[in-house]
Order: sequence, then C-alpha cells, then structure tokens
Amino acid sequence: MEKKHSFAVLAFVRRNKYNSPTESSVYLRLTIDGQRTEISTKTTVVTERWQPGRGRVKGNGIEAVRINDGIIAFEHRVREIYNQFIEQGKIININSIKNELLGISHRQNMLIEFFQEVLDQMENRLNHGYAIGTIKNWKVTLRHLKEFLEKYYRLNDIAFKELKLKFITDFEWYARNTWSCGNNAALKHIERIRKVVKKAVINDWLARDPFLGFQGSHEKSRRTYLNKAELDAIENKNFYIPRLQKVADVFIFCCYTGLAHIDVENLTNNNLVVGIDGKRWIYTFRQKTDSKSNIPLLPKALSIIEKYYNNKDPNIESKLLPVISNIKTNVYLKEIADLCGINKNLTFHMARHTFATTITLTNGVPIETVSNMLGHTKITTTQIYAKVLENKVSEDMKILESKLLSRVKT
Repeated sequence: MEKKHSFAVLAFVRRNKYNSPTESSVYLRLTIDGQRTEISTKTTVVTERWQPGRGRVKGNGIEAVRINDGIIAFEHRVREIYNQFIEQGKIININSIKNELLGISHRQNMLIEFFQEVLDQMENRLNHGYAIGTIKNWKVTLRHLKEFLEKYYRLNDIAFKELKLKFITDFEWYARNTWSCGNNAALKHIERIRKVVKKAVINDWLARDPFLGFQGSHEKSRRTYLNKAELDAIENKNFYIPRLQKVADVFIFCCYTGLAHIDVENLTNNNLVVGIDGKRWIYTFRQKTDSKSNIPLLPKALSIIEKYYNNKDPNIESKLLPVISNIKTNVYLKEIADLCGINKNLTFHMARHTFATTITLTNGVPIETVSNMLGHTKITTTQIYAKVLENKVSEDMKILESKLLSRVKT
C-alpha cells in the first residue's frame, strides 16, 4: 500500500542582522510528516506591508506583484518536486525535498568528476579486471571529453541532469571533425561515456539514460597483415640502428607467435617452458581477456629469444625480450616500413594479424588451433581472419577442382 504523507508549505518573514530596521527576510516553512525545515527565498520585504495570514505582500503595485510572484513560483517549485518524488517512488522527507530544491543533490553529481572517479576505481583494479591498455583508452576519452566541454560548451564540467541527446550527437560531430576520429574510434569514446552515464542512472542521479535515442553502428574493420614477401623483407633486412633492430625483432617474434604488444611485453623467462612434445613453448594468459594462450615456438621465434637471452640487458633481466612502449614501437615501425619498401601503415598489431593469416591459416593450420594459440574466447573472432584469405580459398578450390577432374578421368 502506498504511504501517504502530510505536506504543507508556508511563507513567513523573519528579522535578522542583515535586515534594516524596517525590513524582514522571506522564508518558506516546509512541513512533511510532522517534521519541518525553513528555506530562505533570498527576498526582503517591508515588514509592515507583510500579510502573515496570506503569506504575501500587501498591494498591487509593481514591486508587490514582483515579490508575490517570486514567492508563488518558489512554492510551486516545492510542490512540483514533492509530486515528482511521489511519481518516481523516491524517498520523501524534508531533507530530500530541500536538497533537491537547493540543488544539493546534484551538486556533486557531475560528469567529468564522476568519470574521473570511475577511472580511479579502474586503476585500483589494474591487472585485476582491467588491463593497462583499457585504462589508457579511458584516459584518452576523458581528455577528449574535457576538451570538448571547454571548447564547445565553455564548461569545465556538466551536471548529469543537464545531459541531453544533443550532447552526445555534438560530441560525435566534434570527434569526427576536430580529432579526425573514424567511425569506430568515435563510437568507442561514446561507449565509454555512456557506461559512466549508466552508472549515474543506477545511482539514481538520472531517471533514464539521456542518450537512449542515439544510434551508431561499428563498421567492420579490415584486418591488414603482411604477406610472405613483406615479412621476408623485414626478416632479411639488417638495421644498423639498434632501436630499429630491436623493434623489428620483437615484431617478427610476434608474427610467429601471434602475441599482442602488452602480452609480449609481459613475458619473462617463466613463460618459456618445455611442452608435451619436448620442445619450447610459450605459456601465458592474454591480458585483454585473461584467456590461456599456449604457443609452440617456431624456429624463427626461438632464434630471436636465444639472440636476446645471450645478450641480456641487465636492466631488463626478468623480461624475455627488449620491448619498448607501444607508442614508440609504432613510430619506429613506420621507419622500418619505409626502409623495407612496405607500402602499408605498419603497426605492431599487424604482427598478430600476420600470424593468423600468413603464418598459420594460409599454411593449413586448422582454425580451431589458431584460435587457441591466439587466446580467442570465441572462434567467430578467428573466423574474421579466414575471410580475408582469398588466395587460400583459391588454392583450396584448385585442389577440389583437381580431385573432381581425377574422378572424371577414372
């Protein structure tokens, strides 16, 4: 049964030290279920012109009408909040109504401030549910969001209650036109913002997600990889600059193991084990998904490990390979691509794609085996690589054609 509340609002005046001898300040007395509180309307009146029974100023002059209209608007706002709380099933007491009227309930519920709180919580759970790459991406989104608010809205922060659908459509436009974000990159930023907003809804700071009407769909990304000739070009190139040689070696290692940058960066001697076949394997867990990834080492990958094991840098003794930051690695890979005559936007993640396509699937390794080594949680993820191998499809069909022709001849 719905609880009924007693509710009353009364305007009255009171003298205080800030008033002149002839003036008083106007207050509203709010009474709910026998409890009362008083709220200043920030209005003063001539004391002798106040009508206590009506809670209004005497007269029909311009000043009297202005003051009385302000008091009426204040009273209507209190009743409006009370009715909203009943409709929304919120807790009703003098403090909740007063806080809503004064804006106290929303004063701390700001988008940027809460986004930072969520990010801080993620950092506290680093490697326990959140990878360093995920946190870096959230930091980029927060930085972009701050810039957008400052440049587009001239604000340092914005209250959740002020968010409307137009806000996110403006953000999308700004991301595409100011930061030159592609479709998927812009949507990734929006997804992170919406996750924060949904937490605000759960915390009852918003009645509903203000971005529910927003529609956006990810474009299927094309998996770019190196073909055998391009991979050979890097393998056979002697880089006389040590930083480029190290980056090239780590990149090639991942072309033969399928490891992502963060995963090869985390490798230590403990990840190098002897497998059930008596040969060297890498046993690890992907940081992104925490899924197992056990990989038998091909000769090329093993030779790179041996190269750096025999010339171990004492500063990285626990690390298996000399891996530098992903940002610097990708910068140096651009130089490597130029030196090797590769006309592709060479990035480190392309090594993982190359392992899936050029090294394994093209050479007939079953997709289930490839999926296991890549640490994919769903085989449908691995099937994306299989779709790009038109030359593999062509070769398979040639084999089928040959078999069919042989049957006809016999």
